[in-house]
Amino acid sequence: MCGIVGYVGKKREVVPVIVEGLRRLEYRGYDSAGIAVGGNGDGLQLRRAAGKLRRLEEVIRDQPIQGTFGIGHTRWATHGRPTEENAHPHRDCTGRLVVVHNGIVENYLALKQELIAKGHKFVTETDTEIIAHLIEQELADAKKAGKVIPLEEAVRQTVHRLTGAFALSVLSADDPDKIVAARSGPPVIVGVGDGEYFVASDVPGILHHTRDLYFLADGDMAVLTRAGVALADFEGNPIERPLQHIQWDPIQAEKGGYKHFMLKEIFEQPRAIRDTTLGRISLDTGKVFLAEMKIPDETLRRAESLSIAACGTSWHAATAGKFMIERLARIPVEVDYASEFRYRDPILDANTIGMLITQSGETADTLAAQREMIAKGVPTVAVCNVVGSMVTREAQGTIYTHAGPEIGVASTKAFTAQLVALFLFAVHLAQVRGAIGESEGRMLLEALNLLPGKVEEILRTCDSACEPLAREYSNARDFLFLGRGIHYPIALEGALKLKEISYIHAEGYPAGEMKHGPNALIDETLPVVVLATRDETHRDSVQRYEKTLSNIQEVTARSGKVIAVATQGDEHIAQLVDHVLFVPGAPELLLPVLDVVPLQLLAYHIAVRRGCDVDQPRNLAKSVTVE
Repeated sequence: MCGIVGYVGKKREVVPVIVEGLRRLEYRGYDSAGIAVGGNGDGLQLRRAAGKLRRLEEVIRDQPIQGTFGIGHTRWATHGRPTEENAHPHRDCTGRLVVVHNGIVENYLALKQELIAKGHKFVTETDTEIIAHLIEQELADAKKAGKVIPLEEAVRQTVHRLTGAFALSVLSADDPDKIVAARSGPPVIVGVGDGEYFVASDVPGILHHTRDLYFLADGDMAVLTRAGVALADFEGNPIERPLQHIQWDPIQAEKGGYKHFMLKEIFEQPRAIRDTTLGRISLDTGKVFLAEMKIPDETLRRAESLSIAACGTSWHAATAGKFMIERLARIPVEVDYASEFRYRDPILDANTIGMLITQSGETADTLAAQREMIAKGVPTVAVCNVVGSMVTREAQGTIYTHAGPEIGVASTKAFTAQLVALFLFAVHLAQVRGAIGESEGRMLLEALNLLPGKVEEILRTCDSACEPLAREYSNARDFLFLGRGIHYPIALEGALKLKEISYIHAEGYPAGEMKHGPNALIDETLPVVVLATRDETHRDSVQRYEKTLSNIQEVTARSGKVIAVATQGDEHIAQLVDHVLFVPGAPELLLPVLDVVPLQLLAYHIAVRRGCDVDQPRNLAKSVTVE
């Protein structure tokens, strides 16, 4: 969850490089920030500050530091309050060695007691500080035995003593122009430039300097020096990892004139949908082509069930995907919260296909679910936005979403890209299994091809329409979001977006369940958002719509305020509700992609109206790399 950036190379002044990288990763951690640099002859210089990165920048302006190599960190607190003393980097007793860390050291209390008994003094409440002292102890023990070991050997011996999850970067004034990085859980990325080398916890932190990256796997260590990068495992054996070239344009990670990253990313959805579809469909044949799908067609044909695990917004995409896959491929689908998956001893067999959905590809709970599937002999498919991430390396097949970097903590374009990827998979699986013919496949893909233009139309009309709604409802204490069928997970997503960024309590509910409890909440102060779009060509969709109108009348009869998302041309619904946000028509299985855009805009404008930090909501982080 925390942001890490480090640099070794030819630059004579490293502080601006690290601070700029941390700014691009501030969405990963924002409780406190710090930097340590060396190479100026004065050991390691360290500056830290509680609060957001701008506080660290103020400290550096008041107390300048210089160096030629260094590491920086933005923290999302797990152990210890968000204070200056708990901010990373953390030092050993000598102050000549520092560590930054993402993750949780589960056995830190036992290790701390052992180190205290050996005379170490601790000054923070964090689990991270013990790592610096462990490395210090390894170096001291070697010296006592008459040996001088390099920093990487002391780190290697230390990581064997840690249990839990960790991504580390370590500096020592006694082993200058060197960064040692290690991974066991949270991501570590190493960038290779022209005579300069970078370490980071996520791609945007170093993307302005290089697009050539190593993605470390669990159990990997990297030693960065001016001479290059050396990779090894935790036993010291040299290893090779592919150097991957990232296609993301660094400009994509900038605000581009938008007030917030979230708004920019909402408006990038037409491009994200196009890029996720690009090269994967043939409108002539109605076929879907998934180049990274390495699971043989025979395995897909033989499958008797599909098991999907995901977290948060990705779980909502998975739940919508269940409707797509079951409707088209006629195979039962089970959707689990990844955080709960392995704790229920899931029933899986050789005829199950596993699927993991994750924007980052590094979500700890999702990776744990994937490993549970693999341990039970189940082939896995990853739906992911990050090339080379851990979930894609362990999957047998991958569907990349090509949404580009998503900086806002509240996911928007990654979600719609996931829906499109799941629709492509559903059509592909249906075709392999013979559940749909060529003509139906062509019709579905033609409709998919029209989606980007329809999303552009929604953005043109609904952005301005949501501003007056925000003025009217920004002081509401609660919201209710209702949907039926495939629209129910979109109601959940709409509620999640609102609660994430505006801090208004919001709940998504199946519309048909209103009479089983939520009706008790309805009064004139409760705004109710109802998804009432329909596909006129689909009988089930029309029936669902008619039932939803009955639910609207249940709300209005109790003086509730209704905001409906409806299909263009539906004049009837406008007479029943207080407000309508219209979207273009589409086939039932593609309507979720259109439904969610007005909900994203509504949440955004309400949060702005309330003065909330839209891109970095409190207590949340973009990539959740601890369980």
